[in-house]
Amino acid sequence: MKIGILGTGVVGKTLGAALSAKGHEIKTGSRSGVTFADAAAFGEVAILCVSGAGAVEAATSAAGALGGKIVIDTTNPLDFSKGFPPSLFFRGDDSLGEQVQKAVPDAKVVKALNTVNANLMTDASRVAGGEHDLLIAGNDLESKTIVQKHLADWFGWKHFIDLGDITGARASETYLALWVRLYAALKTPEFSIRVVK
Repeated sequence: MKIGILGTGVVGKTLGAALSAKGHEIKTGSRSGVTFADAAAFGEVAILCVSGAGAVEAATSAAGALGGKIVIDTTNPLDFSKGFPPSLFFRGDDSLGEQVQKAVPDAKVVKALNTVNANLMTDASRVAGGEHDLLIAGNDLESKTIVQKHLADWFGWKHFIDLGDITGARASETYLALWVRLYAALKTPEFSIRVVK
């Protein structure tokens, strides 16, 4: 499959390397060189993995190439301006997922992978043999089903909780306030959640 990676940071590099190792064709876009729009045009699916502060700008710059495509949005509204732990620049009344969907209205944005670190994104088995849950949200049910299949095939994800339409991104992004505290308490970024009932 041809996959466009929008972002060259740790998440973009980790996802790109893992997908390339599995035989997928990858084009990675940034603000210079190969552009976000170039990567988006190349991919059958696009993965948005820039910093939260740059997410809407990156999506907007690639909007013309993203029409009709699934965009997996891994971004979080983290604000490091006052150091660690970061705060969130949205606090439950909006989300990057929603802002990205507004920026690319013809794309099918699915919020996913934003609740785990890059290594766990690409190998769910690193924690509890993969027996944990990934939160997703998006307006298009078929696209969410496709993303779940991709993430299962690509990275071994077994369990998903669908938070509903793209406003569900408010919940998964807000979880990052707890995630960073757990990271500090556990002394590792490699952990996840399992919801039991």
